[in-house]
Amino acid sequence: MATKKKGKGFVPERRHATLTPAKAVRIAREFQEMTQAELAAASGVPQPAIAGIESGRIALRGDRAEKLARALEVHPAVLMWPQWGEEERRAG
Repeated sequence: MATKKKGKGFVPERRHATLTPAKAVRIAREFQEMTQAELAAASGVPQPAIAGIESGRIALRGDRAEKLARALEVHPAVLMWPQWGEEERRAG
């Protein structure tokens, strides 16, 4: 929970985990209440490849990110670069 400093507003909570492309794909899929098989059918990306991406064994390439993003109804950048701009937010 964020704490409030006197006169300074809210202080962001300490980071507990890093969001990776693998985790971003899994979270987006689960948010859409899809199985890996359903995502494979909707995206055209084979289910074993989705399993590999979600486990971090297979790197998420741009072409697959686009297919998965369309099926998951998110922008490909959400999957490819889930930590984009994090340094600026922490420094700012």
